[in-house]
Amino acid sequence: MEILLLRTYHPRGVNGVLLFYGEEICRTVELPWKDNQPGISCIPEGKYDVRRRFSPRFKNHFEILGVPGRKYILFHGANDAVKELRGCIAPVLQHTGEGKGAHSQMALQRMKERLYPVLDHGIGLTLTIKKAGL
Repeated sequence: MEILLLRTYHPRGVNGVLLFYGEEICRTVELPWKDNQPGISCIPEGKYDVRRRFSPRFKNHFEILGVPGRKYILFHGANDAVKELRGCIAPVLQHTGEGKGAHSQMALQRMKERLYPVLDHGIGLTLTIKKAGL
């Protein structure tokens, strides 16, 4: 199964819409594009496998696998990409600026409610990232 992230690029951050079979799950915020440099850039557009992950810091969340030159790229809660992300993607319910949003924990919970059952049934989940409008 596939989730689709449609991005809009801005100088101070990336805003996105995350879709599951054409239905919006949530919005997203990311760091601006800086040539996939670890810790300061969003990840490249493309197709990636997604799995469930747990860590003491972020609790239950998602990991994006197979990102070139990067590891531990996650979907986790954050409302300000520049202040709170190091290359990961944060779900939000609404955008409040470039790379900024609101209600991230609620958006992450919505993602888990929609996508964990898919993963729990052993069905593979793919994330496709594209520029919006293409």
